[in-house]
Amino acid sequence: MARKPKKLLNNPNAVPSEQLEGLLYACRGKLLKVDGYSGVYRNDIRNDQVVVVTGGGSGHEPMFAGYVGKGLADAAALGEIFASPSPDIIIETTKAAEKGKGVLFVYGNYAGDNMNFDIAAELLEEDGIQVKTVRVTDDISAAPISKMSDRRGVAGDMYVLKIAGAAVESGYDLEQVYEATKKANFNTRTIGVALGACSIPQTGKFNFELADDELELGMGIHGEPGVRRQKMTTADEINGEMVDRLCDDIELQSGDKVCVTINNLGGSTYTELLIAYRKVYQELTARNIQIHDVLIGPYCTSQEMAGYSITIFRLDDELQKLYDMPCDSFAWRK
Repeated sequence: MARKPKKLLNNPNAVPSEQLEGLLYACRGKLLKVDGYSGVYRNDIRNDQVVVVTGGGSGHEPMFAGYVGKGLADAAALGEIFASPSPDIIIETTKAAEKGKGVLFVYGNYAGDNMNFDIAAELLEEDGIQVKTVRVTDDISAAPISKMSDRRGVAGDMYVLKIAGAAVESGYDLEQVYEATKKANFNTRTIGVALGACSIPQTGKFNFELADDELELGMGIHGEPGVRRQKMTTADEINGEMVDRLCDDIELQSGDKVCVTINNLGGSTYTELLIAYRKVYQELTARNIQIHDVLIGPYCTSQEMAGYSITIFRLDDELQKLYDMPCDSFAWRK
C-alpha cells in the first residue's frame, strides 16, 4: 500500500486561512490583516517610507508573512498552498500598506507570481502608485549562471528582504532601495537536497516519489526536478558538493565575507542541519572565506519535505551595514 501524508489539520481547504489566523494571534497586534483578502501588513509603517511588499504561495511558512516586520517586508500577499496570490490580493495588500513614497515588490521568480505581480504593478501604476520589482533568483539548480533570470527564488528570499527592509529603514528612496535589493539578489545563492516528498493538504497525496534509499540534489521547494537523483550517501559527501557548487557559481574569493543559512525544508532534524553546517564551516574556512553570520532552522519550508538547503549571501561594505541593522518579525529578529 502506498504511503499517504499524515497531518493534523481541520478542513484541508482552510489550511491557508487557519495558519494565517494563528500567525496573527502569535504576532499580538504587530501584523494587521487586509480586510477581505489574504494579505498582512505592519501596524507601524512610517508615513515617509518606501514600502516593501512580498508574497507568494502558502505552504512555505514562515515565508512569506513571517518576514513582515520592521527592517524586513512591510506587507505580504498570500496565495493558496503552492499557488501565487491573485492580482487582487496583491493590489489590496499594497494599497493597505503604501504611503505615497513608492513600492518595491520582492518575490520568488515563478511564472504565476511573475504574471500576477506584474498585472498588479501595472494596475497600481495606473492608480498613481510607483512600483519597482526585484525577482529573487537564488536557486542555482534551476538554470545556469548565464540564465540567472530563469532561476527560482527559494530560501534566499530572506536575505533579499533583509536588505530591502534595512534600506528602507536607512531612509533610501525607491530607486536606492531597488538598487540595493537587486545587488543583494545577485549576491545570493542556494542549493537544496531532498530526502523525502512534500504534499498539498487538499490532495492527500505526495507531490512526487523518492525511494527510501534515494536523495535528489537541487530539488525545488514545490518538487521541481533537481540536478540529479542518486542513492543515499554520507552527509559530508553531499554537503561538500553543495558547497563546491555554491562557491563556483558565485565565484567566491579568498577573503570574501558571507552569511550562511542552513534551511530546514520541513522534515529534517537539527542533527542533520548542524552536521551540514559543520561541513560548510570547514569548507569555507579552508577557502579563507569569512563567515559573518549563520542561521540554522526552518526559514523557507516545503510542508513536510525532508531535506534542507544551503544559502550563501556574499557581503560588501554596503550589504554588511544593511544586514547588521536590526529587524523584528515572527521568523527573524536581530
